[in-house]
Amino acid sequence: MPMISSDPMLLALTVLLAYLLGSIPFGMVLARLMGLGDLRSLGSGNIGATNVLRTGSKKAAFATLILDGAKGAVAVLVAGAVLGPDAAQVAGLAAFLGHLFPVWLRFRGGKGVATFIGVTLALAWPVGLSICGIWLLVFAGTRISSLSALAAAGMSVFITFLLGALHIALLMLLLTLLIFIKHRANITRLRAGTEPKFGAK
Repeated sequence: MPMISSDPMLLALTVLLAYLLGSIPFGMVLARLMGLGDLRSLGSGNIGATNVLRTGSKKAAFATLILDGAKGAVAVLVAGAVLGPDAAQVAGLAAFLGHLFPVWLRFRGGKGVATFIGVTLALAWPVGLSICGIWLLVFAGTRISSLSALAAAGMSVFITFLLGALHIALLMLLLTLLIFIKHRANITRLRAGTEPKFGAK
């Protein structure tokens, strides 16, 4: 984590704006606009791309994935360009928390995987690409989205050390812990062998 050197008031404003950006529930917005129903009453009830895909719309799911990742990346890039690297990491965390705990949905948001990847790509793209690669490899072998996400997040801190991106190691650890917390139910099902595979009826 870089030393905090930005003006406290500007940093506080950055946190607020990044949180509000991160809290936009793009999955729900797209589902409503495209007449796909209320995501809260479909599938897992989650607002992320995986549950959007359960509506049968690949286009909506892909758009949700991109937009949820983009809101984390945009928060990081704008804050970094305006204030500096300390603000970039703070903004990334705030956007991530916004997705997990959006004020518009009574703080019941998504699990943060796409936003996590967007934040990481913007902070250190080699780390972000490596995380994407791990997700794809695990998913190709298991067809389980939650396991792929947990594996990718779980390896993120190790990858930051491996690639020399130590400046984001603490943030990666914090985001990973939050992802595991949000995946508590999935972890229980994985241990019981009842977590559904992608495409299973």
